[in-house]
Amino acid sequence: MNYGLLITLHLLAAIAFAGTVFFEVIMLEGIRKHLPREIMREVERAIGNRAVRIMPWVLLILYSAGIAMAWQHQAALAQPLTSSFGLLLSIKIILAISVFGHFVSAMILRKRGLLNSRRSKRLHLSVFFHVLVIVILAKAMFYLHW
Repeated sequence: MNYGLLITLHLLAAIAFAGTVFFEVIMLEGIRKHLPREIMREVERAIGNRAVRIMPWVLLILYSAGIAMAWQHQAALAQPLTSSFGLLLSIKIILAISVFGHFVSAMILRKRGLLNSRRSKRLHLSVFFHVLVIVILAKAMFYLHW
């Protein structure tokens, strides 16, 4: 597949995923204190149900395109300590694998009825910070050199 198409799909999926995480962590937390607990639970449940239907497809596109792009940089990934690009890309991939692990954990906990508000908040915060670092690394890979 054309690299330009891969990066476009990857970026669009990353925007969708990162935007969703941003919305849940920053926006929803900001309205929590203004809404009754029962209404907030319903809002979170509705958003969670929608996310469960959409996010697997977003992640499929995001990770498929990411893997295809990484394949084209396998020389840099084979020896990540020899270039700043290879090292930063390797760190980005490790963080992306961790994000995927968070997502799978959330889906398992949700399916078992164990994804309470506290766990959900911790998972979302962790994913938020992972995604923030991934976005910074994505830019740094092309601008930082040593």
